[in-house]
Amino acid sequence: MSEEYIASNFIEQIINGDLEKGLRKDKLRFRFPPEPNGYLHIGHAKAICLNFGLGEKYNAPVNLRFDDTNPEAEEQEFVDAIQEDVEWLGFKWDRLCFASDYFDQLYSWAIQMIKEGKAYVDDQTSEQIVEQRKTPFEAGVESPYRNRSIEENLSLFEKMKNGEVKDGAHVLRAKADMTSPNMNMRDPVMYRMLNKPHHRTGDKWKIYPMYDWAHGESDYIERISHSLCSLEFENHRPLYEWYVDQIHQEGTLKPKQREFARGNVSYMITSKRKLKKLVEENHVCGWDDPRMPTISGLRRRGFTPNSIKSFWDKAGIAKRENVIDVSLLEHAIREELNAVAPRVFAVIDPVKLVIENYPEGKVEELEIENNPEDESAGFRKVPFTRELYIEKGDFMEDAPKKFFRLSIDKEVRLKGAYIIKATRVEKDATGNITTIFATYDEDSKSGSGTEASMRRVKGTLHWVSAQENIPIEVRLYDRLFSVEAPDADKETDFLEHINPNSLEIVHGFAEPSLKDAKPEDRFQFQRLGYFVADRKDFKDGNYVFNRTVPLRDTWAKKK
Repeated sequence: MSEEYIASNFIEQIINGDLEKGLRKDKLRFRFPPEPNGYLHIGHAKAICLNFGLGEKYNAPVNLRFDDTNPEAEEQEFVDAIQEDVEWLGFKWDRLCFASDYFDQLYSWAIQMIKEGKAYVDDQTSEQIVEQRKTPFEAGVESPYRNRSIEENLSLFEKMKNGEVKDGAHVLRAKADMTSPNMNMRDPVMYRMLNKPHHRTGDKWKIYPMYDWAHGESDYIERISHSLCSLEFENHRPLYEWYVDQIHQEGTLKPKQREFARGNVSYMITSKRKLKKLVEENHVCGWDDPRMPTISGLRRRGFTPNSIKSFWDKAGIAKRENVIDVSLLEHAIREELNAVAPRVFAVIDPVKLVIENYPEGKVEELEIENNPEDESAGFRKVPFTRELYIEKGDFMEDAPKKFFRLSIDKEVRLKGAYIIKATRVEKDATGNITTIFATYDEDSKSGSGTEASMRRVKGTLHWVSAQENIPIEVRLYDRLFSVEAPDADKETDFLEHINPNSLEIVHGFAEPSLKDAKPEDRFQFQRLGYFVADRKDFKDGNYVFNRTVPLRDTWAKKK
């Protein structure tokens, strides 16, 4: 190798080994090949980060290719969403490709294989084909149609392509090895009949290639050097290589398939079928619901591209399946937002506080630090008035000894403002506290340098002016499932594990500065957690914030 690359995982070791064996660096090309039958999820993000990360490390091109071979499940909506997700993560593809771009070439190669006696049309049902394949411990039984003449196979395949025979009447199978212990090699199906319009090719095709046939050949067409797949495709590798061998021309690059462990994360499911069920049965509000493990859901929840990349960088690339604790993902976003998110005041379970000795009608603009972790973040002005809102949970009329928030005849500091002491309360007819009355120490203003301002009290509360504020809707999102492996028990419907408290909607008040926020702006609501302005519903004076994560991992205590 002319350049030295230090491998950080076994995939890079493989690539470095190939370079050392003579593979030219300018022949490196990678790809990310999603099927457009749903939205991308956190597991796909691992594959995206791996493939595009390799492209960045080796300065090699990366294709975004849609393996769009199943028109029954694929839609343009998913194609658009996938492109948006990849771009949002900060990656750029070299070529935008579709397996459907190669349908003519794949069909031509299938004709070539029939002519070479390596493929045949089978009239049997899928059940019969499965039965004849037997088990890995015994030889399969050859199809009675396996030795059809080349002429008859060509004629039938043409009729299949033209839709001249009943849907599902035939399939095209490769003539591979019915005795192989690898079941994928026992005359796999290459084409099935499907009289369905395709989102790109329309009604042109009545037959569609199977994934295994289309995938490797697409890699070959695109001159992909390393085709990286998740572990469930490991036993497909011999078929992948066999298919490529059938069409490989001397002097051209053969793609190399290698496998890595999927991105399984606790408290999440990544089965597209199950995610689709969640959406279609209205257990969530769409694919981008902030409780979903989709990239668009995580984005709407307030996760950042860097936090997702950091998460997969910390989790690493493994050879064997494992489950990564979702707390590592939550740690990644806390770590990032702690450094960069502006601190703001918001009260989401408000009770009124009246400071009786503060002048009526006075509005004091207090300068409060935006982010103590970032000196360059500066200060902002927050209006302070006689009447405020604080959190109901920050007051107890009869408090125990270790309650370090506000109670009758005890002092706390209002953050960035004054020390106050509660004196009495008003209640409604049902006994609920409606108003807390307090007095303040005029000389205790934070930062004033007075002796009173440096007096220590045990509690500090956030607050919002009752007159100078904006009303907010706050969506308190939590984990969608209440167990670590919601789909592990095959006897139990995964829907039974949905967390009934995964969403709580509350209404409160925030400091006026938040009226200038834009969708996807992120904040720390002091003492409450990290929040993001909803990318869809935050508009036209409708101030909607989603909780990304609490300030601390509350699930660790539950466990």
